[in-house]
Amino acid sequence: MNRPRRIGRSTALAVVLGLGCSLAAVPAAADEPRAARVTWDTCPEDVVAEAAPTVLQCATVPVPVDHTDPEGERIDLMISRLAGTKPEKRRGTLMLNPGGPGGSGLTLPALLNAQGIPASVLDTYDLIGMDTRGIGHSAPIGCGFTLEGSYWANIPPYAPDDAAVTAQAKIAEEAAGQCEANDSKGLLRHLTTANMARDLDLIRAALGEEKTSFLGYSYGSALGAAYASMFPERSDRIVLDSNIGGTHLDRDGMRRFALGMEQSFPDFARWAAARHGSYGLGRTPAQVHETYFDLAEGLDKAPVAGFDGAIFRLVTFGSLYRKSQYPRLAQQWQALAAGEGDGAAARRMLAENEGAKPSQFDNQLAVFAAVTCNDVEWPRDVDTYRKGVAEDRERYPMYGAAAANITPCAFWPHTPAEPPVAINDEGPRNVLIVQNLRDPATPHAGGKMLRQKFADRSRLVSVDDTGHGVYVLGGNPCALDTTTRYLVDGEMPGKDVQCRAG
Repeated sequence: MNRPRRIGRSTALAVVLGLGCSLAAVPAAADEPRAARVTWDTCPEDVVAEAAPTVLQCATVPVPVDHTDPEGERIDLMISRLAGTKPEKRRGTLMLNPGGPGGSGLTLPALLNAQGIPASVLDTYDLIGMDTRGIGHSAPIGCGFTLEGSYWANIPPYAPDDAAVTAQAKIAEEAAGQCEANDSKGLLRHLTTANMARDLDLIRAALGEEKTSFLGYSYGSALGAAYASMFPERSDRIVLDSNIGGTHLDRDGMRRFALGMEQSFPDFARWAAARHGSYGLGRTPAQVHETYFDLAEGLDKAPVAGFDGAIFRLVTFGSLYRKSQYPRLAQQWQALAAGEGDGAAARRMLAENEGAKPSQFDNQLAVFAAVTCNDVEWPRDVDTYRKGVAEDRERYPMYGAAAANITPCAFWPHTPAEPPVAINDEGPRNVLIVQNLRDPATPHAGGKMLRQKFADRSRLVSVDDTGHGVYVLGGNPCALDTTTRYLVDGEMPGKDVQCRAG
């Protein structure tokens, strides 16, 4: 594998990473679990460095590997805390999850603090970050994936034809086998959303809380929805942000990535067209749209600096997560469009991403595969994926032939140990769903799906904005105020809220 190709894959990683025995007998809302109280201490050096200047405390909570055998083998989950400084205003804990599955959340309290989470929220809660099972400092798993290997992204590569689906099927099968071969500790099959929700309840108990509040982004919305459904009376104020539409990511959810790109790309196209004099990507949004296809198809035939059409589409998709990434994306398009022989300009721009950590890369890909494949049964017939790719290549031409392509779940060595967590609509009215109208990874449809499933337990805040992430991470004042009022004062809107652009 040559160096330019690795640079391209490192960039894709940096942009996008930023989703056996039956457990049916495990009661969802069991008696109060026994859990040792946590002992707070200094966080590991890497967490300290990433969280700086915010100072966090860390601790570990032991949980069973297999929740059907609570007295059996255990693993330690690492959690972090940004403690409130006004005990007289403290309500409890606000558990956080950044998404994935596979994202480390230990420094999320520090990130939200740096992004300006309201002081009233910090006064009301201890912010609790964590690495859920299998991630980072919590019994991490790996499949041995490398940047030089054939499997290098959670979202499959764009398949321009049936032959590309066949080729990806071989790669996906090898990836599934690689995960099985590297599962020396037998943890792989126990990585599920339901088990992570059970872990959350043990963490709650270890913190000495009768209830816990929760704020989850992206896949974190699925984990929060699972917790609120399995333990409704132990859930306090639940905020689900940028929603995948249920308690698990299945093939339909993966295919909605393509819908999200179609809906969010016009925001970038308008931005780029208004700056045609600087970037030269098109004088109108329609011309920018055509530039996308010209570059993608050109790179399919002749990659530049390690960028082929599949990586170009993936990087563009990931860059739509934040409007702040638009200038970088436009600059990148410029360099790729220049096609400077050996691609020197593109390499200079992308070299900064060469430092991606292989261990983090492997861990995140492995957890994403394990959780998505263990949560729900995926089709195992390659022809099903060929048909889906052909359909979505026409339906969602920008990215459909990637999101519908085949994944390791088609060849996964384990079948789901239990059905996906069903949404429980009979608990307290305590689920606030916040969702941008135009989100590349979790389109607005996901928020509407959760709203329907939770029924009167929930309210939906729809925001006229683009990007992935609303509360604190976005800039809409209506969404910020509505969510803060709920978290601090418990003021659940009487009806769904429409937030205008602002």
